[in-house]
Amino acid sequence: MSGWWPTASLDALRLRARLYATIRAFFAERDVLEVETPVLSVAGNTDPNIESFSLEFSGRTDGAPRTRWLRTSPEFALKRLLAAGIGDCYELGRVFRNGEAGGRHNPEFAMLEWYRVGWDHHRLIGETVELVQTALTLVERSATATTTTFRDLYRERLGIDPFTANDAELRAALGDVEIDPAGLNRDDWLDLLMTHRLQPGFDRNGILVVHDYPASQSALAKIRAEQGDEPAVAERFELYLGALELANGYHELTDAEEQRARFLRDHATRAMRGIVQPPLDESLLAAMRFGLPACAGVALGVERLLMAMIGTDRIADTLAFDFFRS
Repeated sequence: MSGWWPTASLDALRLRARLYATIRAFFAERDVLEVETPVLSVAGNTDPNIESFSLEFSGRTDGAPRTRWLRTSPEFALKRLLAAGIGDCYELGRVFRNGEAGGRHNPEFAMLEWYRVGWDHHRLIGETVELVQTALTLVERSATATTTTFRDLYRERLGIDPFTANDAELRAALGDVEIDPAGLNRDDWLDLLMTHRLQPGFDRNGILVVHDYPASQSALAKIRAEQGDEPAVAERFELYLGALELANGYHELTDAEEQRARFLRDHATRAMRGIVQPPLDESLLAAMRFGLPACAGVALGVERLLMAMIGTDRIADTLAFDFFRS
C-alpha cells in the first residue's frame, strides 16, 4: 500500500476501541476515577535511560519557562492529584519518548497508569493481573499468572544470584551474546540478562510477575531494608505476558527529600554520559512534602498489551499510523 494507508488493520483498531471501553468499565466498577493531566510540563524525566522531547513556547508565559517537556508518563501530575486528596485514580493517554522508534517502540504511545491509596505493590499485582486477564477475554484467550522474586528468577533460570554475583559472573551468564562492555554497570548487565536470556524463554501463554528488585533499581519505589540474609530490595514489580514486558509498578516512595536525592543522582549520571539534564519537577516535590499518601501505582503499555492480544511483535500493527507514516 502507499504511504497514506494505516499501519494497523481495521480489526486491530476496533480491538483497541474495545480495549479502551473494557479498561474504563474495569475501573468504573472499582470506583477508580479517570482524570486527565497535562501533556506539556516545565519539568522533564530525569531517568538516565529515558529521553524526553522538548519544545519552545512562543506565547505569554508570565515569567514561567518557555521550554516545555512532553511527558514520558503522567506519573508526576497524578501524584500531585493524590497529594491534593483525589483518591484512587487513573489516566489513559498519550506519552512521548525521544529516540525510541522501531519494531517494538514508537515515539508516541498510549499508557495506562493508575494509583491505589493505602495499597502496597503486592496487592496491586493482583489487580494488574486481573486487568490483563480481562483484556485477554476480548480475543478469547486466557493466561495463568505466576509470581516470583527477582532473586529467585535469576537463581532458578540462570544459576546465579543477582545480588551477590560479580560483574564477570554476570557477563559470563550471557553466554554467546556479545555485548560491548564499555560504560556498562552492574544494573546494565542484569538488564541484558533479562532481555537476552530470560524474556525469550517466558511462556507465551503465561503471565509472569517479577517483584522485589535490587535496591539500585528502585526508580520511584520504596526500598525495604535488609532483613537477615535477605538484601535490601526495591518494592516494585514488572509484569510480562510471554516475552513482552507490559507493566511496571511500585510501592510508591513518599519521602520528598529522598526523591530529590534520587533526581540529583539521575542528573549526575546524565552529566557523566553527556546528555541533557531536564529541570527537576519542583511541583511534585512540593506535593510530596505536603503529603503524598501511602499508595501503590503501576504503568501499563497499551500497545504492548495489544501486541500480545493480536499475536504480533510489531508495534506498528497496533497503531493507526506509526512514526514512519505519521
